[in-house]
Amino acid sequence: MTKKDFIRVTTCAAIFGLVGGVTFEGTNYIYNKNFAVESSKETDSEAKSPVVTSTSTGNGASAGSVSEVAENVLPSIVAIDVTVTKEANDMFGRTYSQDAQGSGSGIVVAQDENNLYIATNNHVVSDASKVSVKFNDESVYSAQVKGTDADCDLAVVTIPVKDLSSDTLSKIKVATLGDSEKVKVGDQAIAIGNALGYGTSVTVGYISAKEREVSAEDMTMKLIQTDAAINPGNSGGALVDASGAVIGINSAKYADESVEGMGFAIPVSKAVPIINEIIKSEKVSEEDQAYLGIRGRDVEKEYTSSYNIPQGIFVSEVSEDSPAMKAGMLQGDIITEFNGREVATMDSLAEKLGKLKAGTKIKVVVKRANNGEYQEKTLTVTLGKKSDAMDDEEDASEQQDNSQSVNPFQNGQGGRSFFGN
Repeated sequence: MTKKDFIRVTTCAAIFGLVGGVTFEGTNYIYNKNFAVESSKETDSEAKSPVVTSTSTGNGASAGSVSEVAENVLPSIVAIDVTVTKEANDMFGRTYSQDAQGSGSGIVVAQDENNLYIATNNHVVSDASKVSVKFNDESVYSAQVKGTDADCDLAVVTIPVKDLSSDTLSKIKVATLGDSEKVKVGDQAIAIGNALGYGTSVTVGYISAKEREVSAEDMTMKLIQTDAAINPGNSGGALVDASGAVIGINSAKYADESVEGMGFAIPVSKAVPIINEIIKSEKVSEEDQAYLGIRGRDVEKEYTSSYNIPQGIFVSEVSEDSPAMKAGMLQGDIITEFNGREVATMDSLAEKLGKLKAGTKIKVVVKRANNGEYQEKTLTVTLGKKSDAMDDEEDASEQQDNSQSVNPFQNGQGGRSFFGN
């Protein structure tokens, strides 16, 4: 995993509900107060998942010294080490596999009777073949990636509670999540994470800006800006306020080497609903997976400005009799929102489709050209069955990996048939 990987972020522009926070408390108390299990109305066959919620007062809580805050927060912060297998070429053009190591940080956000849930950045664990978590007591455990959201650069990893020693469990705390909507410019900010992979560290600064638009590759997202030092390895760690409540998930440091003191964090109020969605998501079998029935391409930022078109997924082809066609989707539409969430890439659309079952009815927002202007339309789509679509030999032969961004006006060449994962 390269340094560049740790300073990248992806887009998340969806607006979510508020969350609040107070000072940290013991694991059992926090869990009982803040992480409720789904309603008992669920059937016994349905998996019950904790729900990340607020504790409420945020800025109203009394502030402590930085050392006091750090002492309370550190049991909620973990170091994450990953192994990623990458393809490489030698000087003769031969391809071989090579393991690369990377590191990041995470925040303990929930615990139920079965698992401990740790939030981190997607870019920390994406494509990882092995994930290990190191707690504040120096104990190390293997972890599994529960799910990711590439658009928002968020992920959740889990560790079975039965694998954790009683000593480690006694020293773990579930983080108190604050209200990033109430954060003010000039408020103190404390960044805690596994900087440079050296181990947990603490840096202090102030909130420099809110809703700061930050560009990364072909995407932008609105983040909290702070002058608290955030370095590679801090990604996935916590940005907390003076009371010790998490107000952001550290995600990037400004890449320009001529600029210092510009670190960024995903506002926790935007992160919580996504974390909940990942925690509650269940694996959908291949038989039940949904499909949309389009071919499309990512619209890069350069094309957005050059052709004055919206950022999103350019629909180069709509398959005959597909759910997309039945819903009224047309070639040339640009998908900007899928099932209530903004999307900008085919990969993120695939990720979201892979979590849905055939027959699910969803809303898809597209922007359609009309006399030189783009008008927004909301389509209601009943998703089809991926396995049925794959029975069509022609469609199946078109399904290929082509996630690279290209000019969306190249007459449909270089796209891919889209069925799900």
